[in-house]
Amino acid sequence: MSQDTLHTSAIVIDGLVVSRWSRQVFEDMHRGGLTAVNCTCSIWEGLRDTMINLARWKRAFIDHADLIMQVRSAADIRKAKEVGKVGIILGWQNTTGFEDRLDMLPLFKDMGVSVMQLTYNTQNLVGSGCWEDRDGGLSGFGREVIHEMNRLGILVDLSHVGPKTSSDAIAHSRRPCAYTHVAALGAFNNPRNKSDAQLREIVERGGFVGVATYPPFMKTGADTTVDDCIDLFEYMINLCGEGNIGIGTDFTQGHDDAYFDWLRQDKGYARRANPGRGRAPSVKGMETLADYPRLTAAMERRGWTETRIRAVLGENWLRFLGESLEVQA
Repeated sequence: MSQDTLHTSAIVIDGLVVSRWSRQVFEDMHRGGLTAVNCTCSIWEGLRDTMINLARWKRAFIDHADLIMQVRSAADIRKAKEVGKVGIILGWQNTTGFEDRLDMLPLFKDMGVSVMQLTYNTQNLVGSGCWEDRDGGLSGFGREVIHEMNRLGILVDLSHVGPKTSSDAIAHSRRPCAYTHVAALGAFNNPRNKSDAQLREIVERGGFVGVATYPPFMKTGADTTVDDCIDLFEYMINLCGEGNIGIGTDFTQGHDDAYFDWLRQDKGYARRANPGRGRAPSVKGMETLADYPRLTAAMERRGWTETRIRAVLGENWLRFLGESLEVQA
């Protein structure tokens, strides 16, 4: 089967994209053959601003209905593939969006928020982020949050979460958790990367790992190519198992330096938690969201079987999300 045919027919799911949402971005997603994407709609925002972001997404589903549709389940993702649209999974990279109101979680689930990261880099009411000097672990409130997320079928994301808080969350959660967009500390020493032990820990409890093709997390940095990304995929497949790995690019298409400064400051305005400066570089050969076929081509060049390619492109994510997003009694 040719690469074009394989990529076109495959389920392609990206576990995290945080681009500057626009018609151009949606067109690029569509050209890239994406079936579904976890799209960030809250990071440092509180309750009001998060609601505004969600209102904008609801409008986008109307204004760009020829390209995108909201998805809430594995069945919805399959439907998006059938009708040739990009399925949008609404997700958060922090839990500050509901502030201290646990009773807001069912409302956000009703609006279609399906993924929530517990912390973003620093400390919040739930626990510690990966850029904190000291990780105090999951709080009592954090345990309540996870219990409610489990009940509602909101996926617990631990990508930016500190190591102790992550371990506490994995142990406490009745449902498997995910690192939706991470790279490996064993491949490159960066505080955002996860150690071999952390990666094994999450998959041993039934969890999932989305591989972040994000140059700052890789030893090749700004020189990172698509083939370098395949090296990282293979490292993590060898560690976690072929069935537990998917894509989680952390694509930031369209954002400027000011946005990255906002991300890297605690709460978006306070101390600089992440020492990086300026916009993150793109992978050479994957400069836009239209370039996912080049990732598939690199997998084929590496000699991956069609079964492995389809699994990593999206079938693994589809299976995992099918088990993660259902409401429990």
